[in-house]
Amino acid sequence: MLAVQPLAASHDAPGGEMAELVEVTSGLVFPEGPIAMPDGTVVLVEMFGPRLTRVHPDGKKETVAEVPGGPNGAALGPDGAFYVANNGARFTHVEMEGLTFPGPTDPARYIGGRISKVDPTTGAVSDLYTECGGNKLVAPNDLVFDDQGGFYFTDHGMSEGRMAHLTGIYYAKADGSSIKEIVFPAHEPNGIGLSPDGTILYWAETWTGRVMRRRIVEPGVVEEPALVDTWQCLYGFPGFQLLDSLAVDGAGNVCVATLVNGGVTVISPEGELVNFIATGDILTTNICFGGPDLRTAYITASGTGKLLKTEWPRPGAKLHYLNT
Repeated sequence: MLAVQPLAASHDAPGGEMAELVEVTSGLVFPEGPIAMPDGTVVLVEMFGPRLTRVHPDGKKETVAEVPGGPNGAALGPDGAFYVANNGARFTHVEMEGLTFPGPTDPARYIGGRISKVDPTTGAVSDLYTECGGNKLVAPNDLVFDDQGGFYFTDHGMSEGRMAHLTGIYYAKADGSSIKEIVFPAHEPNGIGLSPDGTILYWAETWTGRVMRRRIVEPGVVEEPALVDTWQCLYGFPGFQLLDSLAVDGAGNVCVATLVNGGVTVISPEGELVNFIATGDILTTNICFGGPDLRTAYITASGTGKLLKTEWPRPGAKLHYLNT
């Protein structure tokens, strides 16, 4: 366990101050994938629940569905269903010094990666995709919808002994009709998001500490980089900072949950460090935007099992099929 103190700001980040964070609820079992719903609730996954949970403004929690495997990220689709990036129990539940950590894979529990679909009314769970081009999905982590009824998602992969499963970035249709790999390889890809105009795809690599990007040529097709193309790396984090999921705000800034430091780092579309918002939880994993003006940021503090909220200096980017 690393003895890391929460930071009020990154060393060279302008205007970084400790945000006033409000605890919405606690007692969650590694929350991730928050979705700020129009009715004021937040739907999120509990990876070690494993379940999809609705959190009410007063902190009350209700189970939407039990989701076998390891629900890791979630999004609302064009049909009103919840789509879940499911790592298939790629991680085990580890408690250490009062925090919850994702541990190594237990082969007896691992059921294989998949994209799951959850009916919001009945809670019925179905598997939409379990493979692509004959290759099994390993550990889908996060997803984001475009305006064409398709979604981009990351597969975080898995390490076994001295071997690692290389994975990539995928594009699939919500109706289950098609899936394809659009980036390979990607190194432990985690969070994923779109620029406000839908022309740039961003994703975070956990262990390299990099936010990557590709230009979108058409839905589900990204521009291939040149042999040496520094543009594709938006930002590389200095020191030992690991990355989790992300969201994009209305100004196009990439807001990426940053592990170890414990907070959210904001990177401009030009690749400049804007600021860092500390949470005090070294396993801060995700952020989404809600409220009538999209300026309420909901943040999952997974190590301590909390959902936090704070007023954000800028509104978030609007998500397709989510009318906040």
